[in-house]
This record gives sequence, structure tokens and C-alpha cells, in this order.
Amino acid sequence: MRPIIKENFSILFNENGYLELADFILKKNYQNILFLTDANTEKYCLKSFKKSICNINSKVSKIIDSNSFYYSLPHGESSKNINESIKVWDFLIQNGFKRNSLIINLGGGMVTDIGGFISSTFMRGIDFVNVPTTLLGIVDASIGGKTGVDFKNLKNIIGKFEFAKIILIDDSFLETLNDQQIISGFAEMIKHALIDSPNHWNTIREIKSLKNISKDMVYNSILTKVNIIEKDPIEKDIRKYLNYGHTLGHAIESYLLGTKRELLHGEAISVGIILESYLSCLRCKFDINKVNQIKSFVMKFYKKIDFTATDIEMVIKLLKYDKKNINDNALFVLIRNIGDPTTNNEVNIKEIKEAFRFYQD
Repeated sequence: MRPIIKENFSILFNENGYLELADFILKKNYQNILFLTDANTEKYCLKSFKKSICNINSKVSKIIDSNSFYYSLPHGESSKNINESIKVWDFLIQNGFKRNSLIINLGGGMVTDIGGFISSTFMRGIDFVNVPTTLLGIVDASIGGKTGVDFKNLKNIIGKFEFAKIILIDDSFLETLNDQQIISGFAEMIKHALIDSPNHWNTIREIKSLKNISKDMVYNSILTKVNIIEKDPIEKDIRKYLNYGHTLGHAIESYLLGTKRELLHGEAISVGIILESYLSCLRCKFDINKVNQIKSFVMKFYKKIDFTATDIEMVIKLLKYDKKNINDNALFVLIRNIGDPTTNNEVNIKEIKEAFRFYQD
């Protein structure tokens, strides 16, 4: 996979990525380096990552051996909160971290989200590198400069835009994932295809099983997001397209967070994609046959979630906290056609309930 070099960030891959990261660390001569992981990536990814970068040359190995610290977060979205951030800030202070320090966020979306937030706020900002280890992190969460934490069960309600200096993608980490974690990232690939082009969507629709997800498909998904954020880095306009499926998806995820019914991010977004495809039919005259096509494809991979009337009412109430809202109006990204998204669409409660009925039929 070819490196992607942009003004605000660089996305590097595999062996060449390790070479570039090692050179970057040598040039910056960081005083301290923190490896931020979660319990899973500490166990399955940290050793191999250190070996790959330390094998580049002895100077890098010496820097990492002498200047590195390690902090592991509890696994799961519930760790992406302000209290865990405080613990890491305290760890940085206790170990003498200054502005000439680096945080390497080695993990999935939770780690890169909170790690970027911690880095961008500590001493008004220190450098950080994202090394995503999940499909969700590779195609979405680690790219684009969104950092943040959840607060009071509201997804990413506290955060800021700050770009990682480098995003290093080692696709061998995908081999450590179970099917559920692959499924979580696949929802973002589906979203990217729907907002990008009919050709992209048709390629994704050819996938019969998770084993059919190719490196080219992953790379094309990354490019779809990169091409959007390059034009609109802080979400003033077309970057909102990337929220397709997320207005209701995030509300569902927030509502179920911390319960026995808690969903992975991609599981919630898969529901949001179906709901918002149907809303696109109601509001933007998107072809109902294509809506059914999307629903049929998504449901091949994702379990059906049952929603009671109370569930739906609570999800609707959470929409008032969506970051795209203007004057308390919930605004949706919808599609007029495959590859033709549109922003700032108002949708009423009756239509949302109708979309849930369509999903559950």
C-alpha cells in the first residue's frame, strides 16, 4: 500500500512505515515516549510493535529502551472517559513528561481517541502517533484528527481536532482480531462506499464473508475518508458526510452503553445506516429498492437488534446532543443516491419511528 502524505498528516504502511517512524523519532529526539495501550494491545501487539521498530537500528532501540514508559487502559469503550484521562495526565506528570515528549497510541478506536485527546491537552499539546490495531481504527478512528472522550454516556461529547504526526498502519495486527471486531470496522467501510460512489458500493457488495475483505478494499476505504478530510479538516462542510449512519447510530450506541445490551461501535452504526437509508428515501427520494438492497446486505453480517417503544423514545431524546445540531434541530446526513450525500436534513419524530419500523420488519 502506498503512503498517503498530506499537509496535516501522513499515513504510512508496514515495513516502510516503521522506517519512517524510526527516522521521525530520531530527528525529534524526544525526551520521553509513552506507549499507550489497552489490556488487549498490551498483550497481543506491544511486543511485536516494539520489535519491529527497534530492529530498524540500534539508535532507535536505545531511545526506546531508555526513554519509554508504558500505560495500559482497561479494554473497552467504557474506558474512554475523563477519569481515565486524568489518570494518564497524572502518570505523565509523575514521570516528568514535558512538551518534547511523544505518545504512541497503540490500539483500536478507543485508544487513539482518548490518546489523541490526552496528547492534545497535556501542556497545551504534545506530539502523538497513532498505530491502529483494529479494522475500525485503520479505516476510520485513527484518521482525521478527531480526538475525544465520552461523558455522561454521550459519545465523544468532549474533545478537539488535533492531527497525529504519523499514522502507522501495520495490517498484520488484523490477524489478532476476532470476527466481532472485524464486523465493527466493516460498518465504516460500508458507510464509506455508500457516500463515495456506485463503483465503490458495488465492490463492497461483492463481499460474501469477512475473509473476502481485501487490502485493496481497506486502502480504498482509507482514501475515501482522506479525500474528504483533506478538503474539510474541521468539519465545516463536506466532512459531515462521514457522519452518515452516525446520527441515530451514535444515539443508539450511547443509549445502550454500559448495559447488558451494549453494542460495539460498528454494530450500532450498522443499524444507523439502515435507518438513515430509509430516511433518505422519505426525505431525499432515494430509491426504496436501493434501501432494501442496503438493508439486505447489512443484515447478512449484523445481528438484528430489538427496540421497544421506550427504547426508541430514549434514542430520539439523545438526538438533541448530536454535534451537528443547530438551534436544537437534529440534522441528518442523508443520501440522494449512492455516492451523493447531502447535509443538514431535518427529520421529524414520526419519520424516525417509521424508519425503526422498517428496520424491525
